[in-house]
Amino acid sequence: MKALKLITAALITAPLLVSCSSSDSDDSVDNKDTLAFAAVPAESSQSLQNDYANLIKLIEKETGKKVEFQNASDYAAVIEGQRAGKIDIASYGPFSYVLAKDSGVMVEPIASPTNDESEKPSYTSLAYVKKNSGIKDLKDLKGKKVCFVDPGSTSGYLVPMKGLMDVGIDMNVDVEPIMAGAHDSSLITLNDGGCDAAFAHDAMLKTLDKTGQVKESDLQSIWESEPLTEDPIAVNTETVDAETVDKITTAIREKANKPALVEEGICTSQEDCVLPEEIEWGYKKVDDSDFDVIRDICETTKAEACEATA
Repeated sequence: MKALKLITAALITAPLLVSCSSSDSDDSVDNKDTLAFAAVPAESSQSLQNDYANLIKLIEKETGKKVEFQNASDYAAVIEGQRAGKIDIASYGPFSYVLAKDSGVMVEPIASPTNDESEKPSYTSLAYVKKNSGIKDLKDLKGKKVCFVDPGSTSGYLVPMKGLMDVGIDMNVDVEPIMAGAHDSSLITLNDGGCDAAFAHDAMLKTLDKTGQVKESDLQSIWESEPLTEDPIAVNTETVDAETVDKITTAIREKANKPALVEEGICTSQEDCVLPEEIEWGYKKVDDSDFDVIRDICETTKAEACEATA
């Protein structure tokens, strides 16, 4: 399998998301009453809109505009949706954000999530194998079936590629890559015997253990990446007027956290306040430079997937 032959092709062929906006794409940004918000599930969940419901309520309250949610099929659909002016706000993975930004999509990252107010928004990529598999490190993956998430995924594709290259493994030649489509699917496929190793976001195994889909004790990590800046929320500055961009930015940076959401009356308590991907605290400010590490990885790996940024 040839690395899905350029994510550029995926971007070109990905179906555009249907606009939720009450305005057509050629309307002035100043008269848009409805904002389209899109996200890609980290897991194969049917409840993604519920996960974002409190963020949507906050944005609606602070901007006075209606927000309609899009459950995107993959990262390429989000990128092309924003490029086409069909998506105003998007939750990206770090790599897919860089692909969008560096290929000319007019997006600005405003905030990323953290589980602790005192900590920067960061996470890691991990490689998992089944307990007692005999696989001890990444070098042992040569000739094996390896589950990845999506060619636009940071922790499920690009960063694992760098990790494998560091130990002399070409993921397009030395392993049999399997694109699972989501972080939970990557680990579930591993657990079910569909691959010998799997890469995923650092929080995913705990989530699957809670839901009873995969026992945490049945898998073990053999590798962990350096910290990466968490998934950014980005606003399309071509489709959203400057005043509304400022309102969204202030709202997410200052009020998209559980204590503030309770104060705003959006959540009844911090314990019952739901945020995407089981975020335990909320969102903190980020900017474009926080994602330069992804650009550095692209420069180092010369990954075909990164060519979409050219």
